[in-house]
Amino acid sequence: MNFDFSDDQHAIKRTAKELLAERFRMERVRELAEAGEYDDGTWKELCELGWPGIFIGEEHGGQGLGTVELIILMEELGYALAPLPFLSNAAAGLLLEAAGSDQQKERWLPGIASGEARGTVGIVKADGEAKLVPDADSADVIVLTGHEGARVLERGQAEVEPVDTMDATRRFARVRGGDAGDPLEGDRIAGLGRVAAALAAELTGIAQRAMEMSVEHARDRKQFGRPIGSYQAVSHRCAQMLLETEGARSASYYAAWAADAEPETLPLAACMAKAYASDAGWRVCTSALQVHGGIGFTWEHDLHFFLKRAKVDAMLYGSAREHRDAVAQLSASREAAASAA
Repeated sequence: MNFDFSDDQHAIKRTAKELLAERFRMERVRELAEAGEYDDGTWKELCELGWPGIFIGEEHGGQGLGTVELIILMEELGYALAPLPFLSNAAAGLLLEAAGSDQQKERWLPGIASGEARGTVGIVKADGEAKLVPDADSADVIVLTGHEGARVLERGQAEVEPVDTMDATRRFARVRGGDAGDPLEGDRIAGLGRVAAALAAELTGIAQRAMEMSVEHARDRKQFGRPIGSYQAVSHRCAQMLLETEGARSASYYAAWAADAEPETLPLAACMAKAYASDAGWRVCTSALQVHGGIGFTWEHDLHFFLKRAKVDAMLYGSAREHRDAVAQLSASREAAASAA
């Protein structure tokens, strides 16, 4: 079986890498992060290219491609550390496409696909509050999901309170929706699985960039007349970073493939991907700090932006521990079903 990208998918990845590298040089990312802003001009450009609707059906204004194509974009957006509302908007589109009624899809998906009426998703905790909702302050539609089901609300129906996190490249809020909004009656688990895969891909891109920064530093920085990368303590650390980055990439793309080709395996594959990538993104970035030495801990160095995005991503839409618990439960259910059969 050939798991390589198609020619079209290779073209999407190449275009995304080149465009984002041009639009988001690190000095631009730093400028936006320190100002607490997004790049509205680049967002409009991506909307014109159809990126927000890459996975949404053509009948709702999207490109009608698949989850794999979305994951390709998410990895490159993570690599560029793009300060954009792409993830939150995609999450809303994934939930609505998987669980929304025909009326809900007709109402909200065209705006999400075009980027003109953005959405977001929040996970409601036991106290009725979604504590970490990306871009809720500027979204037109908010999907809140929890143990008791999911509901779709207009922003005016919810209590939205902006909150600060360590990640200055993305905006967050607390959201309370109460009983407002309309229920999503469809398969929200499938939608959440696709969201988890997308976030795992972003973490993979972050890890890839942090690893590349470390390898470059290890080649250039010299101690005792030799590049520090020639010392085992550094080279072994970089090798471990590569192992974890490739592991996260494999898990992310397997979950994306499952979403499109074998949806019955998506819940397990997505939880595995998010759990692994959450840990890998954080560990690779912390190892990158060690490779860089003292300079890596300074505000002037760009590495801390990647570490902070990785840390918040690791908690967003379920921590590694929560997803590992879900893997255990899903695996036990499968074993029980196989035994009964």
